[in-house]
Amino acid sequence: MSSLVNVSIHASQSPENVRRDLLESLRTRRVNHKFHYDSIKQTNKWLALHQAHSPSRNDRDCAATYDRAFASAARTITSRSVHLVGLGCGGGQKDTRLLALLKARGKGISYTPSDVSVPMTLIARQAALSATPGEKCFPLVCDLATAEDLPEVLVTHPPSQGCGAAGHAPRATRLITFFGMIPNFEPDDILPKLAALVRRGDSLLFSANLAPWHDYEAGVKKVLPQYDNELTRDWLMTFLLDLGVEGGDGALTFKAERGVGSLRRIVARFRFRKTRRLVVEGRKVSFLAGENVRLFFSYRYTPELVRDELAKHGLLVCDQWITKSGEEGVFLCGRK
Repeated sequence: MSSLVNVSIHASQSPENVRRDLLESLRTRRVNHKFHYDSIKQTNKWLALHQAHSPSRNDRDCAATYDRAFASAARTITSRSVHLVGLGCGGGQKDTRLLALLKARGKGISYTPSDVSVPMTLIARQAALSATPGEKCFPLVCDLATAEDLPEVLVTHPPSQGCGAAGHAPRATRLITFFGMIPNFEPDDILPKLAALVRRGDSLLFSANLAPWHDYEAGVKKVLPQYDNELTRDWLMTFLLDLGVEGGDGALTFKAERGVGSLRRIVARFRFRKTRRLVVEGRKVSFLAGENVRLFFSYRYTPELVRDELAKHGLLVCDQWITKSGEEGVFLCGRK
């Protein structure tokens, strides 16, 4: 077995484009979420945070909810060959469980773990090796928000090239996973791009953080402690500290507030108490006392809001699984 791993890197994550996006984040005082996963250090901090606070890791019912969704998705696919595309693959644990189910049903499987972070795609690939061999894993580093040609890229990516190294038929059914990603995007920005990847006959398995209780606003406030904690603070602050900001320059706060339309979200902002001047990528950057930098946001949905948002972009929810806590939901979708 070769000790080499081939990773495809899309132009959206080329050095010049990453530099552009970083400078734009600093200019607008709105940090692109991808910069929280940029380094191995940040990736490891996120994985530790996920292990400690993610309901899918700490709530048996949540894990069982995902398992029910995975089993149903595996049953609905009738084709012999499946290409699993993990968008925002994270550590790949959920994708690996799904791959194992597909394999158990006799499917020919291939896997594209995709993320903005090289370390994250490699971690997901490593996890998937328990279910599928390395020659059928094709890590793809890309920025989903800016990779305009991603539908074409996935057609020509190795699993879809026909028989050969991947050993699949010319048109494998595509099963796209998008776990825990939608909260960190403006829905009208990301959902058209997501919908463009789902062909007729393909499936999308999608999860969203939900606001529990019938009172939507109160439900969003209830989950605030999942964000306002030491591990999350440490992870988010790494971006600023690595730029040269010091912890004493200001304070990080979390707040539940209104987002677009009727949606609500949790927002993390760093407010500078004193001026900090930096040089980033050869550019002078000044944060003045009293300024805020938005480091992070996470939308919270209800099942009804999920269905409504997806329907706007031609995606139909075929089935759904909601945790008993009401804090997380998994949705199986296809084209209308």
